[in-house]
Amino acid sequence: MSYFIIFVIGAAIIALLYAVIQTFLILRMEEGNDRMVEIARAIQAGSRAFLNRQYSTVGLFAVIITILVTFIPQLGWKEAIGFAVGAASSAVAGYVGMNVSIRANVRTANAARKSLKDGLSVAFRGGSVTGITIVGFAVIGLSLLFLFYNGNPVDMLGYMFGASLVSLFARVGGGIYTKGADVGADLIGKVEVGIPEDDPRNPAVIADNVGDNVGDCAGMGADVFESYVVTIVAGMVLGKTLPAVFSSLGTNGILFPLGIVAVSIISSIVGVFFVRLGRKQKIMGAIYKGVIVTAILSAIGFYFVASSLIRGPHFLPLFVDSLIGIGVVGMIMGITDYYTDTPFRPVKSIAKASTTGAGTNIITGLGWGLQSSFSQSLTIVVAVLASYAITGGSFQGPISDFGLYGIAVTAVSMLSLTGMIISVDAFGPITDNAGGIAEMSGLPKEVRERTDPLDAVGNTTKAITKGYAVGSAAIGALALFAAYYAYISTRGFSASSLAINSPLVLGGLLIGATLPFFFTSFLMGAVGKAAQAIVIEVRNQFHSNPRILEGTEKPDYGKCVDVVTKEALRQLAIPASIGVLSPLFVGFIMGPAALGGFLIGVVLSGFGLAIMMTVGGAAWDNGKKLIEQGEYGGKGSDAHKAAVVGDTVGDATKDTAGPAINPLIKVVNTVSILFIAVILAFHLL
Repeated sequence: MSYFIIFVIGAAIIALLYAVIQTFLILRMEEGNDRMVEIARAIQAGSRAFLNRQYSTVGLFAVIITILVTFIPQLGWKEAIGFAVGAASSAVAGYVGMNVSIRANVRTANAARKSLKDGLSVAFRGGSVTGITIVGFAVIGLSLLFLFYNGNPVDMLGYMFGASLVSLFARVGGGIYTKGADVGADLIGKVEVGIPEDDPRNPAVIADNVGDNVGDCAGMGADVFESYVVTIVAGMVLGKTLPAVFSSLGTNGILFPLGIVAVSIISSIVGVFFVRLGRKQKIMGAIYKGVIVTAILSAIGFYFVASSLIRGPHFLPLFVDSLIGIGVVGMIMGITDYYTDTPFRPVKSIAKASTTGAGTNIITGLGWGLQSSFSQSLTIVVAVLASYAITGGSFQGPISDFGLYGIAVTAVSMLSLTGMIISVDAFGPITDNAGGIAEMSGLPKEVRERTDPLDAVGNTTKAITKGYAVGSAAIGALALFAAYYAYISTRGFSASSLAINSPLVLGGLLIGATLPFFFTSFLMGAVGKAAQAIVIEVRNQFHSNPRILEGTEKPDYGKCVDVVTKEALRQLAIPASIGVLSPLFVGFIMGPAALGGFLIGVVLSGFGLAIMMTVGGAAWDNGKKLIEQGEYGGKGSDAHKAAVVGDTVGDATKDTAGPAINPLIKVVNTVSILFIAVILAFHLL
């Protein structure tokens, strides 16, 4: 075991070394002229200011929870330490990754002055620092805690909760900020006064660019860090707590998930170097090359890990389950690409629908978003059933321990590609910022013609990552539910106690199924309030100083950043509290059986709702971009104005409400598992 843990820790150290070296190389690149540097510094200052305020709020909650967990008899200091480490690791990973992105943006804009190839290279390398840093921090933390807890992953549940809590705050707070600023900037700029996107006369333009980083970089980073950690720990816990698995595989069944992610770290680093433009100059094709290389190398690595740890008849089934996880990633990427990229029918039909007004644009986009959720649901169902059956699970008899473990292996395999997938995601806000910097600094038209296609692809890659995150949440939540079931089974709860015909289970199921709708209602409202605050502030600036619109005086960019920061953090408390407190309410008031139904309900409705919102929103956005490229009258046409309205609706769904469902699913599961001993003790009083 000791040699294998050294291998895992070594892979994580290589990841962090890669991030350090790549950061050094990126920072050596030229930033461009003085105006570009000035704009970049404003974005950097705003991004750091928001994260510092947000993490101060999260830190206060984390300290209080650490103290509470320490003094709860069923939990204690071990879980408290794990919680603190998980929260700190998630925060640091997101912060470090974002710091590189906000420095790579101006260098991407400067590189785009030379060629599209150079712009792509800088943007993706900058994004890779975020992706590789996240997996490096996560695996270092998991490995050291595994040693600290003497190989017992059950004691690592606090680590999951810490990562989940920060993820919820970061995703919700960052999402409210980014879309409040984006929607506000679009409404006042494009719609009300008729100036282009990223026009330096718009006082909200810096706040909008800051939002790309705190929402789509730091927020998504913390989000997927949590998914990554939670899924790995769930797999390790099942390896320990499922009797048939532990008796057959022993400690190797606990280590197998760590081995899967360790080899994928190395594969992701190699894959980054294959992201290059080919002769056809296809940006998405260049990114897919990196993903495909990562997937192939990971699959080869899984074989050697499985052959080293899994002996006997279980080797081949578990290896195949790990390949299913990679297949799911490919399917989700393909489905999301189809529904959100400009060459395909969904986006083209949304752009065409804009010619008859905003209403038909919104209806068409909503229809495609709803359809996409079904396609991805089928992918997840097939993967779960296949992985369960391959490892010997029967659909007629009792629940199979190895079948449940096989599902967990598929989930871990899927999440193991996180290093590459987050690199793909972080590429998006970097290119978006690069386009904004090019516009605001007055670079030649050909530079924007290079950054615009990078930005359009960035919208698709961000949608792919969100689909990946939500899909992983669904499979990972099933693994977590298996861990929940395994625990309560040892406390006298049989399978019949979780039967759907039980009034308590059905009640919990209905509450869980409606929770994502209740949760996202606050987020949609929060984006609206933040956008209103921006619109009012910008109107005031235009009214008090007409020379801003004339272009003879600079707006007060910092005031807009401050306004939306305060509003986002003010709106953060209620949705974050819903995620943490709702499972405790159901568990203590209704009992463990109802809590089991609640967990399944959240997954069932949350998955479809999240996909509909994220994919539909990205399709609206790229429908607008297709018109801006010259279709149906181009910029300023009636079709463009209608598409801007659809994009405004999609902004709130794709970057705030939809993605936040992923950490919601994980938080309610981790809180339930962590506090189930306390809930059981309460009901046995």
